[in-house]
Amino acid sequence: MEKTKKIALITGATSGIGESTSYELANQFSLILCGRNTDKLKELEASLSSKTKVKTLQFDVRNQEEVYEKISSLSNDWKNIDVLINNAGNAHGLDFIHEGKIEDWDMMIDTNVKGLLYVSKPVLDVMTKNNKGHIINIGSIAGKELYPKGNIYCASKFAVDAISQGMRIDLNKFNIKVSQINPGLVETNFSMVRFKDDEDKSKSVYSGVNPLVGDDVAKVISYVINCPENVNISDITVLAKSQASSTVVNRG
Repeated sequence: MEKTKKIALITGATSGIGESTSYELANQFSLILCGRNTDKLKELEASLSSKTKVKTLQFDVRNQEEVYEKISSLSNDWKNIDVLINNAGNAHGLDFIHEGKIEDWDMMIDTNVKGLLYVSKPVLDVMTKNNKGHIINIGSIAGKELYPKGNIYCASKFAVDAISQGMRIDLNKFNIKVSQINPGLVETNFSMVRFKDDEDKSKSVYSGVNPLVGDDVAKVISYVINCPENVNISDITVLAKSQASSTVVNRG
């Protein structure tokens, strides 16, 4: 392990913002890349190994035992994680609350809320012991304001907002920074997941808009990490120029 490089763990590293962040941070950090897709993790490792040390962990953040097992399996030279980027998350369905599907609700709460906590716990055991670290939780504009049919997804991201604030208060005495980054419209596979691979519905989300892309958010993450030691950007919302709010988008 290169002693000059700190270690960053990224969840949801196999696509979208997580994948972009992996590439963005490769010149600065040794990387622990986490995701469910084994083949994609292997591809990332092969692609980034020329730039930095890479360790991959295959797990589903919803599975507490799996999360603990994989993170606990890290060897001593990988255990001292400096930066945790809680990026794994999803939206499932876009329905009025009375028409929502229980399985969609469970997926969002289990991934966006419980999964974030499952990953954070073993990492925090290390950070609090070392009396240093930086946690970056990827929230959403949906965690700041509601929109029609957003109900449970918004609720899960409001929870991320509350958890981030709670972390910042409780971890202050351990010299741990806690930041939250809240993107608006980002063109990734997000909408394909939400609409269960319906390409027409997915494309309509970004129709007439020049949205953010994963690289845009990755650059914000890098900026937040690289602020001076005495600076903590606690909360930032990042929007495409054409988006004013969750419901106001210039599609001209």
